[in-house]
Amino acid sequence: MGNLLLRHRLPENWWRSRPEPPRERTRTTAWPLRSAFRRAPLTWCIGLRTRTGTVVLRATQKVLKLLPEPFGGAAPSDAALGDWYVNRIVIDRQPLLLLVSSTSRLAIVTMARDVRALPNRLGTLVGERIRRLMVAPAAVALEVEATTAVTVGKTIDRSVTGQMVDFAKAIPYYLPEGHWNEDDLKLVEDKLAETPCLASGPYKGVIFPREKAMQLLEAKWRASVRR
Repeated sequence: MGNLLLRHRLPENWWRSRPEPPRERTRTTAWPLRSAFRRAPLTWCIGLRTRTGTVVLRATQKVLKLLPEPFGGAAPSDAALGDWYVNRIVIDRQPLLLLVSSTSRLAIVTMARDVRALPNRLGTLVGERIRRLMVAPAAVALEVEATTAVTVGKTIDRSVTGQMVDFAKAIPYYLPEGHWNEDDLKLVEDKLAETPCLASGPYKGVIFPREKAMQLLEAKWRASVRR
């Protein structure tokens, strides 16, 4: 009996040779990062090159009633071209939307269709306009991305609204006499981009929309384009 017990005796420290059960994976590092992205209005992901900014669409009273409910105390725009001001005008019985950048005075002229969806279309309109400028395609893409999240607000800068009045008066002279179509609006935009703005003050304060927009886009996105 004694020999039988010795034959079946377990080796010393036998429990150390047993395989450990698999440990359950945790997600403690993923959730704080994901929640931080939800909270931040502007997110920069180094390496992933993902940026999400906001831009303010500032409408006149004529257009404001056609847009979604405005938000009070809108934050400053993250885009290089700043806030976009919009007004509704009528040329030859055709309703148009005139949009002007607050920082560069660059203008966009488009048909006034589905005005309520303008915040969702603003990034597309801006992209189509600045692609005709001599700027890097990467800068165009970054500016469009920064114009994706749109907040609706009221106009706050009288110099911009006054410039919109001057542009609206000039538009009929840039359109062909008689019949014109939507393609002719690009010619109007090019003419407005060459119009000096803030010309009543010192010459150093005069803004030429095309050149100013190119300078702002390069200055804003230069570091990202060079990577």
